[in-house]
Amino acid sequence: MPDQSTLSTLRVQLEDERARLTAQISSLEVGRDESPSYDDNFADSGQVAAEQGENLALLNQLNEQLEEVDAALAKMDAGTYGLCEVCGKAIGDARLEAMPATRFCIDHA
Repeated sequence: MPDQSTLSTLRVQLEDERARLTAQISSLEVGRDESPSYDDNFADSGQVAAEQGENLALLNQLNEQLEEVDAALAKMDAGTYGLCEVCGKAIGDARLEAMPATRFCIDHA
């Protein structure tokens, strides 16, 4: 389990990451709500459909990352942060510093 100083640093990193992800998600959702304007040219409409598909995939990935960050912050509040969800052993400090939202020790990654 990380010491208080490390926990404090990791909390700040997670909160910063949460703010960054929330801003990215908001900007993608705003763009998604706008109806695209294009002519009946097949190539143009195909391009728009491809871009919409890419944006939706990115939005899903960002939402998953946000869920991981929120789960890590909730574990900090509950006092269970830094424990592997598979074996229950402490996750190494170096791994937590590299990946603050990780749920697994290196053996179960």
